[in-house]
Amino acid sequence: MSERDVFEYALLRVVPRVERGECFNAGVLVYCRAKSFVAACTHLDETKLRVLDPEADVAGVQAALRAVEGVCAGGEAAGQAAHDDAGRRFRWLIAPRSTVVQPGPVHTGLTADPRAEAERLLELLVR
Repeated sequence: MSERDVFEYALLRVVPRVERGECFNAGVLVYCRAKSFVAACTHLDETKLRVLDPEADVAGVQAALRAVEGVCAGGEAAGQAAHDDAGRRFRWLIAPRSTVVQPGPVHTGLTADPRAEAERLLELLVR
């Protein structure tokens, strides 16, 4: 059996109209301290978005999801977080906020491959 490490994950939720509180999952953030790994996998269901808010800014929501992916990737795409380690970037991304794209609660698990875990969670909880 391969060695498994603790990982943390949070769903990314789209809340088209914050005042109504209706949401759906559009991505997952995965962090594994042992592997210095952080990544976001996203998928925006535009049909769901338009059902909850026919006037939704689809391009704006997509840009917000890409920004989360950029922060996870680090480097220039991470903006001010470019020089932060994976853990700091994850903690910044899971901080509560009142925006259209919001993080859900953090959960934990064990994995031998955090990248594969991110893809598995995307398929299971988002798509």
